[in-house]
Amino acid sequence: MLTTLFLILFVVLGLWAVARFFLAGEDLSRYDGAAAPAIGSERGHREPSREHHDAVALLATMSDGASGGGNRLKQMREGMDAMGDTADLTGITLKPVEMNGVPGEWVLADNSDPNRRLLYLHGGAFTAGSPRSHRPITTKYARMAGVSVLAVDYRLVPENRRIDCLTDCQAAYRWVLENGPDGQGAPDVLFVSGDSAGGNLTLAVIAWARDAGLRAADGAIALSPATDAAFDSPSLISNIATDHMLGPMFGRITRLPRWLVAWFGLLSNRMHPCDPRISPLRGNLAGLPPTLVHASEAEMLLDDARRYVNRAKEAGSEATLETWHHMLHVWHIFEPSMPEAKEAFEHILRFMQRAENGRADTAVESAS
Repeated sequence: MLTTLFLILFVVLGLWAVARFFLAGEDLSRYDGAAAPAIGSERGHREPSREHHDAVALLATMSDGASGGGNRLKQMREGMDAMGDTADLTGITLKPVEMNGVPGEWVLADNSDPNRRLLYLHGGAFTAGSPRSHRPITTKYARMAGVSVLAVDYRLVPENRRIDCLTDCQAAYRWVLENGPDGQGAPDVLFVSGDSAGGNLTLAVIAWARDAGLRAADGAIALSPATDAAFDSPSLISNIATDHMLGPMFGRITRLPRWLVAWFGLLSNRMHPCDPRISPLRGNLAGLPPTLVHASEAEMLLDDARRYVNRAKEAGSEATLETWHHMLHVWHIFEPSMPEAKEAFEHILRFMQRAENGRADTAVESAS
C-alpha cells in the first residue's frame, strides 16, 4: 500500500515539475493593466439591450438541449451552422472557392470591390464553426466596408492537429495575395479579421506574414480573441460567472490547479502551450500592422485581449483595445438585431477607414 502511495506521489510530483519548469511560460502579469487609451462603449455602464438578453436566453436554451457524449460536438457544429442561416443574404453572392486545397467562400455584396479584400477566420474554439456559421459577420463586413470577404473553412480539431488550423489560414493568406473573386491579381487593400479562435488565428497569421516577408495586411481586427494557450490570464477565473458563453464550456477547466491547466494546454493542442504559433501573445509583436481588438469586460478572454494590446504597444506596434460592458463573447455575431453589435461595427468601420487612409498616405510619401 505504501509503495503504491509513494508511486502515485512520485508521478504527481513529476507531472507538477514538468508543468512548473517546462510548460510554464514567462509571467505576463505586468501586462494586466488596462490598455491605454482603452475605448469603451458609448452605452457606458447602462444595462445591456433587450436583444442582448434574448441572445443570452437563446444560448442557455441551446446548452440545455445539448446531449453529452459523442453527440455533443456534432450538435455544437450543427447549431453554430444553423445560427449562420439567420444572416440576411439579400444582395449577397456566395462563391465557393478552393485555395490550394483549403476550402472557403467569397462573400460579396453589390458594392464589394474585388481589389479590396478581407480574409475572415471564423471562431468556434477550433472545434466548430465554418464560413456558413459566421455569415452574419462576413455579410456585414461586405456590405459595410465594400470589401470582398474570403471566409476560410480551415481544418478543425480534434480530427486534426491544432497547428493544422493555422497552416490552412496561412495558405489562404498566401492565396488571397494573388487571387480575388474575379481571378488572379494582387489586392489594393487587405484586411484580416477573426473572432475568438479566429481572432487567435488572425493575430498568429499577421505575425507569420511579417516573418515570411509577405505583403502585410493594412489592418487586423480581432474580436474577443484567445491570445494565450497557456490559459494564464486572470479573467479566465474572475469572469467565469459573467461569461454566459464560455463560462459553462470552459469554467471547470480554468478552475483547475495551474499545473493541471498547463497539461491540458499541452495535450489539447499537441504542442507546447507557449509556442507563439498558438499563443500569439508570447511571440514577437513588433512590426505588425495596425490592429483593433474588441472584448467584453464580462468575458473570460478579456485579459487575453488586454495583455496582447499592452504588449504589442510596448513592442512599438499600433494596437487598440475597445471594450464593451456586459456583452456576450463575440456579440458581433448578433448584428443587426443587437444594438451593441451595430455599435461595435461602427467602430470597426472607422478603424478600417483610418487604416486604409494611413496606407494611402504612406504610399504618397514613398512616391515623393
